[in-house]
Amino acid sequence: MKQVTLPQGPADPRPGGSPPARILIAGGGYVGMYAALRLQRRLHRGEAEITVVEPQPYMTYQPFLPEAAAGSIDPRHVVVPLRRVLHGCTVVTGEITRLDHAARQAQAATPATRSTGDPDLKLPYDLLVAAPGSVSRTLPIPGLAEHGIGFKTVEEAVALRNHVLEQLDIASSTRDPAIREAALTFVFVGGGFAGVEALAELEDMARAAVRYYHNVTAEDLRWILVEATDRILPEVGPELGRYTVSELRGRNIEVRLGTRLESLTDRIVVLSDGSRFAARTLVWTAGVRPAPVLAATDLPTDARGRIRCEPTLRVAGVDDAWSAGDCAAVPDLTRPGEYCAPNAQHAVRQAKVLGDNVLAQLRGEPQTPYRHSSRGAVASLGLHKGVAQVRGRRLTGRPAWLMHRAYHLSRMPTFNRKARVLADWMLAGVSSREIVSLGSLEHPRAEFEAAMGRGTPTAEPRSQPEPPTRPGS
Repeated sequence: MKQVTLPQGPADPRPGGSPPARILIAGGGYVGMYAALRLQRRLHRGEAEITVVEPQPYMTYQPFLPEAAAGSIDPRHVVVPLRRVLHGCTVVTGEITRLDHAARQAQAATPATRSTGDPDLKLPYDLLVAAPGSVSRTLPIPGLAEHGIGFKTVEEAVALRNHVLEQLDIASSTRDPAIREAALTFVFVGGGFAGVEALAELEDMARAAVRYYHNVTAEDLRWILVEATDRILPEVGPELGRYTVSELRGRNIEVRLGTRLESLTDRIVVLSDGSRFAARTLVWTAGVRPAPVLAATDLPTDARGRIRCEPTLRVAGVDDAWSAGDCAAVPDLTRPGEYCAPNAQHAVRQAKVLGDNVLAQLRGEPQTPYRHSSRGAVASLGLHKGVAQVRGRRLTGRPAWLMHRAYHLSRMPTFNRKARVLADWMLAGVSSREIVSLGSLEHPRAEFEAAMGRGTPTAEPRSQPEPPTRPGS
């Protein structure tokens, strides 16, 4: 394995002149990237080599995905290139396919091995940080796999924006009332942050876009939020949850509480309350589950498939392995008997403690337990609208929206990305929204293939983005 020279700190080889420890970080999301950053800043030269394996060469700041989908932020600005920030690490673009911790070896499928059919890359290690993240939690609902749209990656956010604008084009150019009604019906399943924020931002975008269509009005649009429980945004508390329902309904958005999606066959939405209607758009945001790769490891997991961890973030009963974030069951020391919620607030803070504990293991120092009490929650409900609960104080409207932007801008990694996001907001504040659909980006060779006589570029736009083949992180 390639040895990485770490520029930070004075030379301090391992005791006894032993070779550098090999640290493998499986996943480059919140936990993986922040833990690697912590380690590369604090390790002495020659003390350890860090290898980060991630399916995509970037970390996605997911709280900004709704604004990227709505066009308020350039999608390139909500991702952080791993090789740029992890200059003291070896970054491998690939997907972990197997972890044999007893043998201290991982296997990874890379673009090269997939294109050539070669065996997976073997990665020996001494210390492991298991942080593959999570994927969308789906259910065996008829038609969901064929017609549902996810909302967890930047690729899905871009595709969803293109898809919504394509539906306006379809509705504007047809005389068939059934096709028009289905094109203008947008269903979001899941009343958490992802579902509520994505729906609110895209509804704002579509409302602005229809001003440029001669035969489509905002009143023609039908937006529906389906939530299986009796409230939405539970993180902000029941009072603000009720406020959010009232705010959305005031914008003619249907909020169906205590309702489940039962079928999506042939793009016909069937709900548990008896409703049945056609819709060309259904966005699934009903929770997450640990990355499937954890089933191909010898690490202990709980009934939900999460890695069982001690308060120090060390994998329970296992030496030289740590985990955190969405894929880990970490005891919440501020609420005995419960586990830390799978959110970015915990993941970023856990990553720093995890990095310190890996370093402590190398140096024979005691481990530090993770303890953090939530400071509150913020959510955007579209332009100039939001809800926030911070240190017991409740905010709504523009103050909450400003709080949402300020908080997440402060948490965005690197000054470069902060500046780019801020510039996007400033430009959006003095100009109108972009309403151009670039759906052809998903099929860049279509025009050339048509010219070669192998296809037609005038085919109906794709009704949904293709789901990604990699796990989220």
